[in-house]
Amino acid sequence: MSQLKSFDHVGITVDDLDRATAFFVGLGLEVEGRTFVEGEFLETVCGIPDSRTEVVMLRPSGGGTRLELARFVRPEHQPGSPTAMATELGIRNVCFEITDLRAKVADLAEDGYGLVGGIGEHEGSWLMAYVRGPEGIVVSLAEQIG
Repeated sequence: MSQLKSFDHVGITVDDLDRATAFFVGLGLEVEGRTFVEGEFLETVCGIPDSRTEVVMLRPSGGGTRLELARFVRPEHQPGSPTAMATELGIRNVCFEITDLRAKVADLAEDGYGLVGGIGEHEGSWLMAYVRGPEGIVVSLAEQIG
């Protein structure tokens, strides 16, 4: 029997916590809480002595898997690849099912967030697009159609 109970959250380390939070709130997530974490717990879990991080936990309004955004106060963050493509190793994207994908893509473009490629249609049943959000985070938006 599996010991896995649920898929709790996905964590993303960012530099500008306010900007990243605003982006995901704009997609429809809600802020569940915001706090600083430091001390023995954090040092033990992440393996970084004398670390301190500020965390925002976001959740979909209907419940489900949450998104954790974290900004390290100590030590300084290590830059990632802000132009990573799907072939780069690591987390490829965070995907959200939405309604009216084309309108959301247009809204995000007005805020300066562009498509990685284009809007694709899969077998007349799904529309999907990759949007490059703050700090290069690739967000996949999917809309069930037909």
